[in-house]
Amino acid sequence: MSSSSPTGEINTRPGTAAEVLAAAERFRTDYRAVRDEIAKVIVGHEQVIEGVLTALFCGGHVLLEGVPGLGKTLLIRTLARAIDLSFTRIQFTPDLMPADITGTTVVMEQEVAGRVQRQFVFQRGPIFAQMVLADEINRATPKTQSALLEAMAERSVTVGGKTHTLERPFFVMATQNPIEQEGTYPLPEAQLDRFFFKLVVGYAKREELALILDRTTAGTQQEVNKRMDSAMLVAHQDLIARVAIAPHVQDYAVRVTLATQPAAAGLGDGAFATPMVTRYVRMGASPRASQALVLSAKCRALLDGRATVSIDDIRFGAQPALRHRLLMNFESQAEGVSADAVIDNLLSTLPASVN
Repeated sequence: MSSSSPTGEINTRPGTAAEVLAAAERFRTDYRAVRDEIAKVIVGHEQVIEGVLTALFCGGHVLLEGVPGLGKTLLIRTLARAIDLSFTRIQFTPDLMPADITGTTVVMEQEVAGRVQRQFVFQRGPIFAQMVLADEINRATPKTQSALLEAMAERSVTVGGKTHTLERPFFVMATQNPIEQEGTYPLPEAQLDRFFFKLVVGYAKREELALILDRTTAGTQQEVNKRMDSAMLVAHQDLIARVAIAPHVQDYAVRVTLATQPAAAGLGDGAFATPMVTRYVRMGASPRASQALVLSAKCRALLDGRATVSIDDIRFGAQPALRHRLLMNFESQAEGVSADAVIDNLLSTLPASVN
């Protein structure tokens, strides 16, 4: 059986389904505690909060998209306050340079025995934190955006030929305004692919907006308490990775990914592509999409009290895992067909199993 150590850390190497479920009880407790702390500040957006927490516990980065003023930045700042992680915020602007993110090597002078000695010293940039808020990421130039590529993929930063490892856990939580907004730059496809989920933040409903006004115009502020530390978060990530998945369920995640890849892209035969994919998608999802589908499904299974993954768990994470990985063609833009519509059609037509 899994057990808690005197320091409160759980054994994250369970072998049987019973041991996984025993360790999962602490995971569910911590998940709900962090979610409840966020709910003290953020009104509504339950699906967005669930998506952010799922990516967090799976060790993935998140891209939040929505028009200004919907609480994207506040959500991430609140999450950072609820978990004991080092936190930095980078405000992306057109004049931001890559060195402003990663850091740079500078010459330091020091007087020793009456002589001035010079040495090169690496000054760490704001990327060296466990949770990095990349605020309005699409307002910086593509060159600056690409400064995050190595950090997001490999959890390391290379400056001046030397590689610096980032502390685990490491997350990039980015916000962006819709691409149609003036003064923005589309994110490179290579960077989009490194986001575990892309979550769309919508407008508040009537009742939610009234509650927002009650909370923000009465002169009071909700206090957010720390509910989890970084060591426990890493333990939960390791636990999720060890949740069992049957071969036919994993094959479904593989086929969902392959179904987004049209033959017209020239990178595959398009054997699993749906008619909508063939018509509206220029390039489909990469293997990282399959990883996101499986890990998010494992997280959902644990939250539901199960030690194995189901087909429905795979479907649960399909839209946030795939929507930013589909490169839509001109015809889709002309006819107003979104990536979400293509994904919905894919999930409704792709059989759960094949002979």
